Amino acid sequence: MRRWGFCLLSILLAVGMIYPALGYDIEDSVRKSMDESIAKVKPALVRIHVVSLDYWAGREMKEEATGSGIIISPEGYIVTNHHVAGHASRIMCTLSDKREIPAELIGSDALSDIAIIRLKPTKESKFPYTVFGDSSKIKVGDRILAMGSPWALSQSVTKGIISNTEMVMPRFFWPFSKFTMDGEDVGSIIRWIGHDAAISGGNSGGPLVNLRGEIIGINEMRFALSGAIPSNTAKEVAEQLIKNGKVQRAWIGLEVQPRLKSMNMNQGVLVSGILTDSPASKAGFQSGDILLSINKMPVSVSVDEELPLFNQLICNLPIEKEIPVQILRNHETKEIKLIPQEREGMRQKTYELKEWGFTARNISLMAAKEMKLKTRVGVILTSIREGGPSDEAKPSLKEKIIITQVNKTPIKTIQDLLSFTRDILKDKTDLVPVLVTYKDRSENRLTVVKIGIKELEDPGTEIKKAWLPVSFQVLTRDLAEQIGLQGKKGVRITQVYPKSNAEKAGIRVGDIIISLDGEEINASQPEDYEVLPTMVRQYKIGTSVDLTILRDKNVIKVPIELAQAPKLEREMPKFKDEEFEFTVRDITFMDIAKEDVQEGQAGVVVTEVKEGGWASLGLLGTDDLIVEVDTTKISKIEDLEKVMKEVQKTQPKQVSFKVVRGIHTLYLEMEPDWSDKK
Repeated sequence: MRRWGFCLLSILLAVGMIYPALGYDIEDSVRKSMDESIAKVKPALVRIHVVSLDYWAGREMKEEATGSGIIISPEGYIVTNHHVAGHASRIMCTLSDKREIPAELIGSDALSDIAIIRLKPTKESKFPYTVFGDSSKIKVGDRILAMGSPWALSQSVTKGIISNTEMVMPRFFWPFSKFTMDGEDVGSIIRWIGHDAAISGGNSGGPLVNLRGEIIGINEMRFALSGAIPSNTAKEVAEQLIKNGKVQRAWIGLEVQPRLKSMNMNQGVLVSGILTDSPASKAGFQSGDILLSINKMPVSVSVDEELPLFNQLICNLPIEKEIPVQILRNHETKEIKLIPQEREGMRQKTYELKEWGFTARNISLMAAKEMKLKTRVGVILTSIREGGPSDEAKPSLKEKIIITQVNKTPIKTIQDLLSFTRDILKDKTDLVPVLVTYKDRSENRLTVVKIGIKELEDPGTEIKKAWLPVSFQVLTRDLAEQIGLQGKKGVRITQVYPKSNAEKAGIRVGDIIISLDGEEINASQPEDYEVLPTMVRQYKIGTSVDLTILRDKNVIKVPIELAQAPKLEREMPKFKDEEFEFTVRDITFMDIAKEDVQEGQAGVVVTEVKEGGWASLGLLGTDDLIVEVDTTKISKIEDLEKVMKEVQKTQPKQVSFKVVRGIHTLYLEMEPDWSDKK
């Protein structure tokens, strides 16, 4: 017994001595492979900064974002996610050597969430690149590296292992069990590679690589585990986008689900529904059929994880060619013929029509089916701008209605509506009323919309009035009691405007005016603020009056000549730039009096910056003072209006604004997209 105990102890001691050494060798080997993989991939790693276009609230909104990408060819083609670059109007890439190079969008595919962009250097260059690996050969437990720019931190690396090779969204999370892009269900064709390497916002589009330095996935999202699009799918999509600018897929209009457990079958997929006027409908499919094979390829879907493979099979069917399909119906095997069509995207391109105050697009095939439309004629509204022409119409237009005619002009597509709008508003400065025929669900309705760009109304000049050039607060009962003036009424001076009649008369901050020309100022509540200004306005400008003032509890009389009231903010000339989406006005006396603007300072005051516009993207803010645009000095509204009209005409790539913001002066550079204006 002792002998066996000694032997066992000896074995345990030996193992204990060997394992640390063995563990060290393993880790050392892994570290070496990681270093080699990083060395291969990092030079091709890219941080992507994009300005994307989105459409909501009746407007085209500009948004800035960052993502990741990986160069896949010496010519500078980069693979990333559709949700990173698919709607980009401007792309700038930062390479691993810190070079910043602009890029262009080559093509994007919402269904797979893959996009291809291409670097556009100033001179011809060859770029370091990384190759795709075979994602079909990965196994759970394989070590991997996730590379990218989390939160815009360039060229970052995290490590982990493959946790799941066929990750799908769990059905029991319905209705949140779909991962959609532009209406496309990405999970319908993608089985994500699940892994435990940390990824965050900004990692999207970055590569998941093996320890050989090959791309085995494109990181896309995190759902408990991190999820990457398999490289085999990404590579296939990338090749089509580079060659054709789009991905061509087949469509048959069949809705399927895994076989029911009660069916006791080991082959086929359950047909749950058939879309009307689809290839499947024309082929004679019926709900409840079991699809056994298609184009001589056997089919088996018993669990959700197998659905993406079936959908991939459908997407790759030959288009406009008759193929055989075998089905099981009422325990009888049948063969039918099917002609797949080319698949159309779920959504068409969206446009902003500023003159109408809405965003709209053409009607896609699936939108027509979901809305149960008999035709695809017309333009569907996707969002309405509050207070815009379409919102103010009676009855107002709203989302999901379909415009089919304006005046007597049929509107079949968005291009028809754009052409009509351009023609009817040519050389017009006023709003133009038009009769709109539209469909609202099953109803055919009419309304009148006054379209056009509404000019800012001239507020006019108020009647010239007398004015006391001071700021004040009401002497409330509580305030009077606390400063030892119980029972007194009037107003307390809080500011005397510099170089004014009040300053010349010797009025001071803290003085309490209790009467005007012997008439008591009956103010003792905050709401009595207008009592003194109303009394002053009864006099003509230039009239001399006597103010009775309490100063240090002494009563004194101060004669003062009433001045003319300066222009109010609402009376100042204004200018609204529709392209950059900001509004400005001239400087007022009160801007200087309140020390918001330094005396003698020229410029115009920003009163509004629309969210999602080019000015907002360029970080222009309300209350900024614009003093220069592209080296042209701005003193008043007319100066800015003139220079912005020249900007519209010349359409430069960048427009710089010099602004004063509080005590700070800074330059803001805006980079508008003029592509739809040429």
